[in-house]
Amino acid sequence: MSKQVIAVIFGGQSSEHVVSCMSAINIIKCINKEKYDIILIGITKEGKWLRVGSVEDIVNESWREGKTGAYLLPDAKEKSLLITEGSEYTKIKLSLVFPVLHGLYGEDGTIQGLCELAKIPYVGCDVLSSALSMDKSYTKLIADRIGIRQAAYKLLHRHKIKKDIIAAIQEVEYRFEYPVFVKPANAGSSRGVNMANNAAELKYALEEAVLHDKKILVEEAIVGRELECAVLGTKNKPLVSGVGEILSAGSFYDFDSKYYNAASKTVVDPGLDEYTVEKIREYSKLIFKAMDCHGIARVDFFLSNTGEVIFNEINTMPGFSNISMYPMLWEAKGIDKYRLIQSLIDLAYERE
Repeated sequence: MSKQVIAVIFGGQSSEHVVSCMSAINIIKCINKEKYDIILIGITKEGKWLRVGSVEDIVNESWREGKTGAYLLPDAKEKSLLITEGSEYTKIKLSLVFPVLHGLYGEDGTIQGLCELAKIPYVGCDVLSSALSMDKSYTKLIADRIGIRQAAYKLLHRHKIKKDIIAAIQEVEYRFEYPVFVKPANAGSSRGVNMANNAAELKYALEEAVLHDKKILVEEAIVGRELECAVLGTKNKPLVSGVGEILSAGSFYDFDSKYYNAASKTVVDPGLDEYTVEKIREYSKLIFKAMDCHGIARVDFFLSNTGEVIFNEINTMPGFSNISMYPMLWEAKGIDKYRLIQSLIDLAYERE
C-alpha cells in the first residue's frame, strides 16, 4: 500500500520567515515517516517556491540556493505539485498540505485559499478564520461581540499617519494616557510592536508600525502577567491545555526577547489559582469557537495586577520552535510532539 504524500510548506514572505523555518524543522522530524512520504517546499522571502531536499538543508540554510521549483497547482482535478528543473517538469499527487507558515501570506487565509481551490486537505484553520484571526482589528470586533474583556484600542491607518503624523499622535493622546502599545494589525511574533511612553516614542512606534501594515492598533498598556493557552480540535469539540506564562527578559515580549534573549522563559506551570486557570481555558474555548477555528490555535491573555483576565490575541499557526509555548503546553498534558502532529493531520482529514 502506497504512503500518503504530505507537502510541508515553510519560510514565506512575512517578517516571521525565520520562525517558520524553526517551526518546520521540529514538525518535519515529528511526522510519522512510516505512514507518510514528505515533500518539503520552502518559500523564500522574495516569494520563490523551491523543493527542499532535507531537514538538514533547512538547518544549514542552504535550501534558499536551490534550483528546483515546486508549485502547488490550483487545479482541483490535478491535486498536485508541479516540480520544475530547467525545461523539465513532473507532477506529484498530494494527499495533504501542512502549511507551517506564520504571519502574512501564510497564516492569513492566502495559502488556505490555494488549498481550497486545489481541493487538497490542509492542516489548520480555514480561509475565513485564518484571515479574521490574523487581522487583530477584526479579532477585537468579535471579542467585543462575545463580551470578553480586552485592552482598549484605537485603530489608525497608514495613509493618515503618513499624511499627518502629528494629528495621529494627538488622536492617541486624546484617547489614552501614556504608556501605550503600538502594533501592526496584521503582523505576528511581535514584529513592529513598540511601547511608547511619550510623544517622541509614539512617533517612532507609528513610523515603524506602518512599515509592517496599513492598519495600526494603539492599545492601552496592561500591567500584568502574559499568559497563553493552547487549543486543539474542532469548533464543536475543542480541547484546551493548561495555562503557560511568558517571562520576558525585555520590557515586553517582542521578537528579540522571544527568540534571541536567553533570559526570556516560558513556564507551563506558573502557579495560578484554579479560578484564573479555568477562566482562561473557558475564554480560549469561546474565542476559538467565535473565530470559527479548526485544528489549532494559541490564545494569549494578560492577567492584570488586580487579577483581571484580559484577552490579547489569537494565533492560528502558533510556533513550533524549541521555545514555543504551544507544543510545550500539550507535552505538559502528556501529548508529545509526535502525537500532537498526528492529531493535527487527522483533524485536517476530519474537516474534509
